[in-house]
Amino acid sequence: MSTSSKISEVEFNLLRDYIEQHCGIALGKEKAYLIETRLTKLMALNGCESYSDFYRIIKASADESLKEKIIDAMTTNETLWFRDTHPFLILAEELLPRLAAEIKAGKRQKVRIWSAAASTGQEGYSIAMTIHEFCRSNFGVRPEHFEIVGTDISKSALLLAKAGRYDQLAMNRGMKDEIRDRYFAQSGNTWQINDNIKNMMALKKFNLQEKPTLLGVFDIVFIRYVLIYFSIELKRAILKNIHAQLAPGGNLLIGATESLREISEDFDSKTLGGGTYFTRK
Repeated sequence: MSTSSKISEVEFNLLRDYIEQHCGIALGKEKAYLIETRLTKLMALNGCESYSDFYRIIKASADESLKEKIIDAMTTNETLWFRDTHPFLILAEELLPRLAAEIKAGKRQKVRIWSAAASTGQEGYSIAMTIHEFCRSNFGVRPEHFEIVGTDISKSALLLAKAGRYDQLAMNRGMKDEIRDRYFAQSGNTWQINDNIKNMMALKKFNLQEKPTLLGVFDIVFIRYVLIYFSIELKRAILKNIHAQLAPGGNLLIGATESLREISEDFDSKTLGGGTYFTRK
């Protein structure tokens, strides 16, 4: 059986709409190659000779696992440790000191942080390690005062995050030796993150197209390098939802190359050390 690897305009439109409906990713016509490169193997495994056949199968199927495989194939789990550096500098030097002062003054008992595109865990665990480093030099505030919620639409990415095991290639992407040696144990060719870091983050499957009400209220939200894949309308809806779930004075961090310009007026921008972060109006 030969599988057609060239997608027609009609087939592209059908699969593009299906993908946007189920995971929010908006694909322009110039991204047809992404469907061709990422879904062809799934097509073959399901005995399809064309993208039309594949679309008919996925529309008629009640098999959630097939939808999961499509989402996993189309989502980009590009991530690294302490990505861009600045957000973690802002966290350590600006946000944590202010929140820690409130804890010490008895004005709060808990700080809640949302990693809204957790992928395979590097961002959330980088936040946890930043908190541990901060607590090491700040008497009266402990890691137990902080709760991190990591969410992602990809089930397979979340499974990898929950395992907390990373190969050398992953560890080479942004991880300093000193931090690695303090918070990981090496086992053969892999590195296992320590339980005191892993247990700081609760991982949950979540689609950003949904309202995050059940996740609760947060003091800090990291939503980095994921809005770029969505339509303007969905970006606006997501930021409205985040604004609603941020505590008064809560903070938002996005990717270094991303902007809220013409998307949201619900946040004030601030800078620290060359990095930008946003505060809920």
